[in-house]
Amino acid sequence: MTISDLTAAVRQVIGVRADWARTAALVADQLRAHLPDPDILTPDQRLGQPDRPAGHLLHAEADGTFSILGLVWRPGQTTRIHDHITWCVVGVLQGVEHEDLYDDALNPIGTREGHAGEVSGFAPPGDIHRIRNSGTSTAISLHVYGTDITRIGSSARRYYN
Repeated sequence: MTISDLTAAVRQVIGVRADWARTAALVADQLRAHLPDPDILTPDQRLGQPDRPAGHLLHAEADGTFSILGLVWRPGQTTRIHDHITWCVVGVLQGVEHEDLYDDALNPIGTREGHAGEVSGFAPPGDIHRIRNSGTSTAISLHVYGTDITRIGSSARRYYN
């Protein structure tokens, strides 16, 4: 699959103009059908960064409705606990992504392991989480956000301690 196949599919389902939760579900269906291989990223991009997960913009829709990032997670790398400004869909291309889920009071409410080939999606509210590479090898994931990340700088709305 190519990034242009995926962007065309996402563009089509966003055109339905559903609410955020439904849009996330529709985009997740399309990502499952168009999930690329890790080589959607260059060999240099797949190396990651030593001190943090590395994000690589693969597409930003001209009208700002969505963007697609490839994220590379070296073993042990993690995000802070955070929530989002919009819906998000994640497809794991390689490795394992561990997700800790929290309620509004930051009580742990569950965990999820995303393995290569798996796709999940969510929309605010109820999207507080932390992601980490719990494996011993590099993990790569594709994130589709319901906004142009290049315009706002981050998908996170808030970070929590």
